[in-house]
Amino acid sequence: MPVKLAERRATTPSPAAKSDRDLVQGCLKYREEDWALLVDKYKSLIYSIPFRYGFSREEAADIFQSVCLDLIQELPKLRDPQALPKWLMQVTAHKCFHRKAFNNRMVSRDDEDVAIPETSEPAQAEINLFEIEEEQMLREAMASLAPRCRDLVHMLFFEEPKRPYQQVAASLGLATGSIGLLRQKCLDHLRKRLDELGFA
Repeated sequence: MPVKLAERRATTPSPAAKSDRDLVQGCLKYREEDWALLVDKYKSLIYSIPFRYGFSREEAADIFQSVCLDLIQELPKLRDPQALPKWLMQVTAHKCFHRKAFNNRMVSRDDEDVAIPETSEPAQAEINLFEIEEEQMLREAMASLAPRCRDLVHMLFFEEPKRPYQQVAASLGLATGSIGLLRQKCLDHLRKRLDELGFA
């Protein structure tokens, strides 16, 4: 019998199991597990920014590695671990902006007829740090849910095409009639966690 989704994920430690303060302290004590958890917690946040700038996966991976190197160097100077998400967003956006400006200069040198305006900050359509911050809060809130709730919410609200309740119930090993009640319970937990994180 195939292992059900919830059973597989239950064995994977969630980055939300430890606070940023605990993870940062663990990294400063050279605990590799804490570094892996910290990177796992914020990798989607970091990657989302270069993708918004239109970079390829390879370029986004280069930027991700560069941000991680900066993070290793700057962690001892980080006074407030709660400020880490905003710091990561700012550093990543800064790297993306300057890389795009560099790429544009290379294009303009190759084609002198192409006029590329100089700007001091990225266009609002390209990057919205407030929106990215809210997406990270949603990721953190999702990670804080129990594995069964996390799987249920993901299947009901994040998958396309939408799954019928019968398929969701079968994937979770539950009776179809219990999905509605569990759905409400999970959403209540999700809303509470989002409120704690300051989600608008």
